[in-house]
Amino acid sequence: MPKPAISVAMSVNNGERFLPLAIESVLAQSFTDFELLIVDDGSSDGSAEIIRRYAASDARIRPIIRENRGLIASLNELLVEAQAPLVARMDADDICRPERFARQVEFLMQKPDYGVVGTWSEDIGEHGEALVRSGADHPLTHEDMIAAIENGEQLICHPAVMFRREVVLAVGGYHAAFRHCEDLDLWLRLSSVTRMGNIPERLLRYRRYPDQVSARHSTEQQIGSVIARLAWEERRDGKPDPTENLARLPSIDALDALFDRPGVSRAARETIALGLRWSPAAMRDGGFDILLDHVRNGGRREGLWRTVARLVRFGEPARALRLAAALARN
Repeated sequence: MPKPAISVAMSVNNGERFLPLAIESVLAQSFTDFELLIVDDGSSDGSAEIIRRYAASDARIRPIIRENRGLIASLNELLVEAQAPLVARMDADDICRPERFARQVEFLMQKPDYGVVGTWSEDIGEHGEALVRSGADHPLTHEDMIAAIENGEQLICHPAVMFRREVVLAVGGYHAAFRHCEDLDLWLRLSSVTRMGNIPERLLRYRRYPDQVSARHSTEQQIGSVIARLAWEERRDGKPDPTENLARLPSIDALDALFDRPGVSRAARETIALGLRWSPAAMRDGGFDILLDHVRNGGRREGLWRTVARLVRFGEPARALRLAAALARN
């Protein structure tokens, strides 16, 4: 059998609600030479049955139904299973525009020095309704990408990416320690070995809703993102990457020891705390304690009285009072 041009990599865990729309948007692509690899990562809902039903009607779908191993293990498994030289990521709750694959293949064929290409996205809500975007779009050229890394900005929308499989395998795939920010860590490692860019077209409809992974794990995501950027700075400066072989990330307090210099933990805590203050989920979990520690240790306070007001709006009056008391004392 001839190998497909693209392997589409999708991991699903209890995704039955949006999964049919995601699969159908892949099957409706104008570029049809692909295989769709779908790992059901131990779902307890009807996801596995949905995958089997679509696989029975379209031979391009290769289902992998098994116990739960987590997203990073699933993504690395999909990389190994992929038969094509190009891999397109797709999530079970998003929707591809019909021309997405065609535009990305065209880009990579015309630019052999680029190993990674994403696209701009449009935000949709839980029921498919259009949402107003906030913030800048993702950078376009590799030079823009490097500038975005330096400025701590977003790089590539993970479910909108297509990359050359051999390039990603050469840097070790997804690293296990960076749960919920495995994509950022990968882009930062890839930025030194290949060129990366984005197509300025909204070729993915990206769904935002309260139960999505990024909303539920914002604290862990923010911590991992800061550590990933610290590791990138080490590599940029010609130093060994102390995170390379970690199975789990250390605590914030252990970062001085991990990076072998004083002040890393304090600076990281400040960046993490100030980043988390906008997240309702983070202010309801351990992210609030990180913010409180930041204030008690004399960290920057600009805008934190507004965070007190936001905590009240988030339905956390007791935490609002605790933060207000810490700000008044320090």
